[in-house]
Amino acid sequence: MINIHEVVETNEMIEKENLDVRTITLGISLLDCIDSDLNKLCDNIYNKIYDTAKDLVKTGDQIAREFGIPIVNKRISVTPISLIGGAACKSPEDFAKIAATLDKVARAVGVNFIGGYSALVSKGMTDSDKMLIESIPLALSTTDVVCSSINVGSTKTGINMDAVRLMGTIVKKTAEATKEKDSLGCAKLVIFCNAPDDNPFMAGAFHGVTEADKIINVGVSGPGVVKTALEKVRGENFEVLCETIKKTAFKVTRVGQLVAQEASKRLGVPFGIIDLSLAPTPAIGDSVADILHEIGVEHAGAPGTTAALALLNDQVKKGGVMASSYVGGLSGAFIPVSEDQGMIDAVEAGALTLEKLEAMTCVCSVGLDMIAIPGDTKDTTIAGIIADEMAIGMINQKTTAVRLIPVIGKGVGETVEFGGLLGYAPIMPVNKFSCDEFVNRGGRIPAPVHSFKN
Repeated sequence: MINIHEVVETNEMIEKENLDVRTITLGISLLDCIDSDLNKLCDNIYNKIYDTAKDLVKTGDQIAREFGIPIVNKRISVTPISLIGGAACKSPEDFAKIAATLDKVARAVGVNFIGGYSALVSKGMTDSDKMLIESIPLALSTTDVVCSSINVGSTKTGINMDAVRLMGTIVKKTAEATKEKDSLGCAKLVIFCNAPDDNPFMAGAFHGVTEADKIINVGVSGPGVVKTALEKVRGENFEVLCETIKKTAFKVTRVGQLVAQEASKRLGVPFGIIDLSLAPTPAIGDSVADILHEIGVEHAGAPGTTAALALLNDQVKKGGVMASSYVGGLSGAFIPVSEDQGMIDAVEAGALTLEKLEAMTCVCSVGLDMIAIPGDTKDTTIAGIIADEMAIGMINQKTTAVRLIPVIGKGVGETVEFGGLLGYAPIMPVNKFSCDEFVNRGGRIPAPVHSFKN
């Protein structure tokens, strides 16, 4: 059993080391909202979400006050909308109307983001899937808190290169549609391989069809806590280093477990999973790159960085699984550039490139995340970068993702400011050589041989 005494020992982590519960995410199934009439469908969606989530923000705030634990975000994830809108939507504009409904109800209940404007197309696309994907630039440019994710590959099915090629174009169109806001729409769009059904983190959260009608998933984050713990064992060997990370991850996960149980009880919603992800913020001292520096590399990107990140990711998972019976989502280290001051510093120092970030994604929990690139980057080049990252996920049987932001009107050497948790980012150079013939082949890259385990 978890008791308040376990939380007391984390007070210093909260007050001085940026420990927080990054999000309580309420997953809601919309399968019972399906209707062939678009207006009726939108009404059903609004009413289901409002009735289920109306007390989410209030409850999260109450728990934060009572236990003294910062709960930064309250979010909602819903069933992938391509499945929900298939009977009613006859055009991309119809799907955008559903996005507007999601935005309206999310603002009505007061959450920070709503995820699930999504399609799962790792093996092929239905007409509904394709219409939703084509609606993304309009949907994300006309809403404030809606997040979109598209799963284009998996270890079991391979990579849908038609979807990858299309997403290269969609990312560029979304950038154009939101160019007045420095292409901010792309910060709310993620392309996945092996997307998990229970991820509470945005922009990639959706409520998987294997989930219950409603569920509470909690994401905890504490890069600053891990860094501070490692400062106390500076110079020690790897055994001591690993034990320190593991024990710290255990304590952090226990905090999340307490919050998840309380939220579940008070909302009357089953508890799903704890996602222990070291998700940084732009705040000083809340950086995954700073942990890597503390482990011993001068800057993120220096030789040894990938090994240090692999060690960190593994020990975080080992500590987390001992602290909760239900660890899920992504659970590991995030390496978004714009949201991590240490990563930004590494890019500006010339230590960190797009290619090194790609290598690091082989051993971390996500992928190429929140990376600003020149606005004149070709859509085929974006598709090629997506394909590379999907291949890493497919072959390594892990989740990988791409959240690139081609900032229209800006180039290498300039900086883009997103604000809030999204931070700011230096625009990184992209390989100029063409992959047009590769991404334009069409079809599907088959699943690897180790996928055949039946």
